Order: sequence, then C-alpha cells, then structure tokens
Amino acid sequence: MATSRLEINFIRLLSRCESLASEKRNETEWRLEKYVGALEEMLVALKKRPSKPTPEILTDYNRKVEFLKGLLEADKLPSPAEKSLANQFLAPGRTPTISSERMPASKTVHIQSKARCVGEMRKELMSTAVSSSGSLDMDLRHRKSIPVDERQSAGELDAILQHHHNLQEKLADDMLNLARNLKNNTLAAQNIIKQDNQTLNQSMRQADMNFEKLKTESERLEQHAKKSVNWFLWLMLIVVSFTFISMILFIRLFPRLR
Repeated sequence: MATSRLEINFIRLLSRCESLASEKRNETEWRLEKYVGALEEMLVALKKRPSKPTPEILTDYNRKVEFLKGLLEADKLPSPAEKSLANQFLAPGRTPTISSERMPASKTVHIQSKARCVGEMRKELMSTAVSSSGSLDMDLRHRKSIPVDERQSAGELDAILQHHHNLQEKLADDMLNLARNLKNNTLAAQNIIKQDNQTLNQSMRQADMNFEKLKTESERLEQHAKKSVNWFLWLMLIVVSFTFISMILFIRLFPRLR
C-alpha cells in the first residue's frame, strides 16, 4: 500500500521531534512541545483515514508519540531523581522512524535522557557537598575531605541507581510471571477446547451411526408392512372367491321354485 501524504508528513515531523529530543534543551525551548501536540493531531487524523497503515505500524507510531509526551512530562519534574525515575518507565519505539536509522531514534533518545538525568543527579550531589562549606577553615577541611565526600556522593548515587535497577528487575519478574501465567492459561484453554472438539466429533459419529440404524430399521419396517398388506390382500381374494363359488353352487343345487 502506498504511503499517504499525511503519513509522510507525520514521519518527517516525528523524526524532527526525536532529533530535538536528543539535544539538550533549555527552559525556553517550546518547539518540541508544540510539535508533539501536532503529532497527536496528525496521528488521530491518520487513524480515521480509509487508507490508514496497518495496526502494527499505528501501534508503533502511538508508542513513539506517548514516549515523547512522557519525556516532556519527565523534564518538567523538579528534581533529577524524579526525572530519572520517570525515565525508567518510558517505553521507546521498537522500529526505526526512517530507513537510514540503524537503531530506533527513540531508543537513542531514551538512553541519552537517562544518562543526562544521572549526570544531573551527580552534579546535584557534588554541588550539595561543595556548598556545605561556609568559611575558609571549613573550606580547607572540605578540600582535605574531598575524596570522602566524593565517595559518599558516589555511594548515594550508586544506591539510587541500584534502587532503580531493583525496581526494573521486580517489574521484569512480574511481567515474566504474568506471561508465564498467560501461557499456562492459554495451554489449559487449548486442552479444554481440544477435549470438547473430540467429544463433539464422537457425538457426531454416534449420531450418524444412530441415523444409519434408524434408516435400516425404517426400511425393514416398510418391507414388513408391505408383506402384511400383501397377505391381507390374498386373504380377501380367497374369501371373495370362496363366497362366489359357494353362491354358484347354492344356486345350482337349489333352483328357484316356479
């Protein structure tokens, strides 16, 4: 199926949005949010067209648009920790937007966004450690203890990242359990349907056998009825013949009186 003009414009705008999302944005950047709003409107129009793409392509388009919306909402969060947590739950697209991409651009944007959040968290932790010194003596002591503070900051950052990693592992385990349960339920349903089909086939075969037996018995009964009618007819003929002969003999033996 040929790609429509609306879909071509949608793909171009989507590629432009993914390119903007991969760049570092400031607070005055407004184009990406406007572009994502236009993408939503174009996606709704694309779904209503008679010559719309396949459901799989539309699902991937919707996934990429939702990913960009979630990315914008995550950027509006106040702290880097909240941004990092929100980025963990974003789901990028699975296929490249344009043919020249080796890896889907949304996945690249997702990786860059997570790395940017980690950098902001590290910078925040380091700035907090540096701003805690108030005087020269404290500054000198702080300089002497920089390795300790760095180790503490790195330890806190590692703890946060480990917490997020544990959340991801827990979600992955839950999804794996759900998939396993769904597979077991599907297999059980298939076995039940298979047994029902076997029972139905046996019932149909039994019904065919009963129908054949009924047909055979009906033919035998019909033949028996025909034989009974034939015997009755012969009996009536014999009775009528005997009566006729008896009347003739009676007339011969007893003539009419004159």
